[in-house]
Amino acid sequence: MLMGEYMHSIDAKGRVILPADFRAELGDSFIVTKGLDGCLFIYAQSEWEQLSAKLRQLPLAKTEARAFVRFFFAGARQVELDKQGRFLVPATLRQHASLQKDVVLIGVSSRIEVWSKDEWLKYNEEINPAVSAIAETLADLGI
Repeated sequence: MLMGEYMHSIDAKGRVILPADFRAELGDSFIVTKGLDGCLFIYAQSEWEQLSAKLRQLPLAKTEARAFVRFFFAGARQVELDKQGRFLVPATLRQHASLQKDVVLIGVSSRIEVWSKDEWLKYNEEINPAVSAIAETLADLGI
């Protein structure tokens, strides 16, 4: 399970250090793609294959399904760690997530999210007041 929050910097070449805790779960090669809410998603190869299989089952005739599959797969890249435990974030993905200097990597169960530090702080300011209400809604769903 992926969890935790780690602050790092992205270097001039677009490389980010993957925290050791995450390396143990992902291995040396994994998938990075456009995420929701303005971040990037990182998946272990096995998790990506499971998600891909589900996305392939979406009905081609549905406009929303086609749009989401395009969004998700067009941005996807397989990346590898270098000897220093860094991975290169492609320029298009850096642009999508507004990654400039300071980044935050968070473990979210089956994936890692990569956020611009500023966007992560902004998101937390917006969501924290609503967490109790969200929890009540999830309680209604049996969680």
